[in-house]
Amino acid sequence: MRSICSTASIIFCLIVCFACQAALAAEPKRVMVLHSFGRDFKPWSEYAKTIRTELDRQSPWPLDITDHSLVTARSGDENSEVLFAEYLRALFAKHPLDLIVSIGAPAAAFVQRHRQQLFATTPMVFTAVEQRRVQYSSLTANDAVVAVGINYLAAIENILRVLPDTKNVTVIVGTSPIEKFWLEEIGREVKPLANRIALTWTNDLSFEDILKRAAALPPRSAIFWELMLVDATGVVHEGETPLTRLHAVANAPIFSYDESFFGRGIVGGPLLSVLEGSRQTAAVAVRILGGEKAGDIQVPVVQFATPKFDWREMQRWGIAGSRLPPGSEIHFRDPTIWEQYRWQIVAIAVVILFQTMSILQLLYEHRQRRMAEVQARQRMLELAHMSRNATAGELSASIAHELNQPLGAILSNAETVEAMLNSPSPNLDEIKEIVADITRDDQRASEVILRLRRLHTKSVVEAQDIDLNEAIGEVFEFLSIPAAERHVTLDSRLAPQGPRVKGDRIQVQQVIMNLVMNGMEADVGCADGERKVTGRITLLNNASVEISVADSGPGIPLDKLTQVFEPFFTTKEHGMGMGLSISRTIVQAHGGKIWVENQSGGGAIFRVKLPLAKAH
Repeated sequence: MRSICSTASIIFCLIVCFACQAALAAEPKRVMVLHSFGRDFKPWSEYAKTIRTELDRQSPWPLDITDHSLVTARSGDENSEVLFAEYLRALFAKHPLDLIVSIGAPAAAFVQRHRQQLFATTPMVFTAVEQRRVQYSSLTANDAVVAVGINYLAAIENILRVLPDTKNVTVIVGTSPIEKFWLEEIGREVKPLANRIALTWTNDLSFEDILKRAAALPPRSAIFWELMLVDATGVVHEGETPLTRLHAVANAPIFSYDESFFGRGIVGGPLLSVLEGSRQTAAVAVRILGGEKAGDIQVPVVQFATPKFDWREMQRWGIAGSRLPPGSEIHFRDPTIWEQYRWQIVAIAVVILFQTMSILQLLYEHRQRRMAEVQARQRMLELAHMSRNATAGELSASIAHELNQPLGAILSNAETVEAMLNSPSPNLDEIKEIVADITRDDQRASEVILRLRRLHTKSVVEAQDIDLNEAIGEVFEFLSIPAAERHVTLDSRLAPQGPRVKGDRIQVQQVIMNLVMNGMEADVGCADGERKVTGRITLLNNASVEISVADSGPGIPLDKLTQVFEPFFTTKEHGMGMGLSISRTIVQAHGGKIWVENQSGGGAIFRVKLPLAKAH
C-alpha cells in the first residue's frame, strides 16, 4: 500500500513540474530597448530595427519587446532624466524586465547611473556604442558589451585614397554632447594628416547654413558625415532627411563611417556593419535570456567591415575602380549585359559560331564548285576545240576541193592576162573583166580560209550579241559542199526578224554544225528517198527562240532517245560520242535547253531553245 502511495506521489510531482515548465515556457521574455535619442535617429535606428529582427529569428522563446527613448540626451540636461527614471521604475515595478538592450552611449550611461534604483539585478546589453564611450569601470556582473570601434583615421585616409587630390574635408557635426565629444576625437585622431588636408567643422552653423556651405565648397573638397542631431540653432534633425538634403545640394562627394548611411548619398569605404553588430547583440541577448551570466560573456569589438562603395556615387564623382581598396565591394551597379544574359549570349555565340562555320563551309564548297566549274568549262572548251578540229579533219577533202576551184580559176585567169599583155594590142576591157574574176575568186578562197580559221579557233567564252540568221547561215554555207558530195540537201529557213541571242558565236555555231553533221550522216545511212537536212529558226515569244535541225534519216531508237546526250554514247561505228554531250553543255552554259524527238514522217529533229538577248 505504501508503495502505491509513493508511486502516486512521484507521478503527481512530475505532473506539477511539467505544468510549471509549460507555464514558464508560455510566459514571454520581457525585453526593453532603450534608445539614446529616439527611434528614428540614425545610425542607431538601423541597429535597433536589425536587432529586433535578429532577436525574433534567434530567440526560442516568445518576446515582449518595448521601446523607450532617452530624449534628454539631445541636450545633456541630467536633471530632466530623473523624472524619466521615476517613470520607468513605476512602469516596470510589478512586471520586472528580463533584459535591457541599450542603443548608443547616452542610453548606456543612463542605465549605469540609475541601475541601483531601477534595475539592480536586471541584465543589460550595451550595444551600438563606440568603445571609447563605454564606462568599463562602472560595469557590473549583469552587464555585457557589444561595442564598435570607429577608426576615423582610416575613414579619412579612404577619402585620400579614392580622391588623392583632396585638400579640404568638411566634417558635418552638430552641437549635442555626443557630437561635441566626437568633434574633439576626430580632430585628435586625424592629426597625422594635418600636412595633407585641412578640416572644417560645422558645429557653429545652422543646418541651412551648412547646406549653403556644402553647395559652394572649393575644388578638391570632400564632406565627412559624422552626425547631425542638433544644429547650432537647437533644431533637432532625425531620420534620413538631413543627409538627403545635403546630398541634393553638395558640390563635393560625401563619406561616412557607418553602413546605415550607405546607399543614401555617401560614396562608401570601410564601414561599420549594422548586420554584424546586430547579430552579435541578438546572440548575446539570447544567451543571457537562456541563463548565462552577462558579465561572463565577452564579445570582440566590431571593427570596420570589407570596404563597400556606391557605384552611382563613383560615377557621379569620377572615382575609378582601380583606386578602391583591394577586395572592395561595389553596390548599385547595373549588371553588365554579360552578367544579365550570360547563358543567352553563350547560346547565341554558339549558334553564330555554328552558322559561321556553316557559312565558311558553304563558301569553301562554293569556291571548290566554282573552280570545278571553271575547270569543267575549260575542259569543255578543249573538247569543243578538239571536236571542231575533228570536224575540220572530216571536211578537209571538201575544203581542199572548195579552195582548189577558186585557186585554179585564179591561176587560169592570171595566165590569160599575162598572154593578153604580151600581145601587140591587148584588150583592156577584157583584161579588167579577168582581173575582176581573179578578185572574186580570191575573196571566195579567203572566205573559205576564214571559216576554217574560225572553226579551229581556241578561245574563252565571250558573251556578245549574236545574229542567229547570220551565224547559222554561215554554218549552212560552210557545209554546203560536203553536203553536196554526200548528196544531202541543206535547207535553212531563217527568221525574218533576225533574232539575237547573248553568247559565244563560235560555240553556238559549233552546236549547229554538230547537229547538221549528225543529220547528214543519218541521211547518208538511208538507201532511198530524198536526203535532206533542214534548219529552222522560230521565235517562240518575246523571250526565247528555237533552232531546230531535222533530218530525213531513220530516226533514233526509242530506247536511245534519253542517252544520245550522254558522254561517249554514239551510234556511229567510229564516233567518240562527245559531239552531242558537248553541244548540251554549250547550250546549258547559254541558259538554254536541247532535246531530240523522232518525227512522225521519219527522221529525227533536234531542238535548241535559247533566251533572246535583251534589247538595249
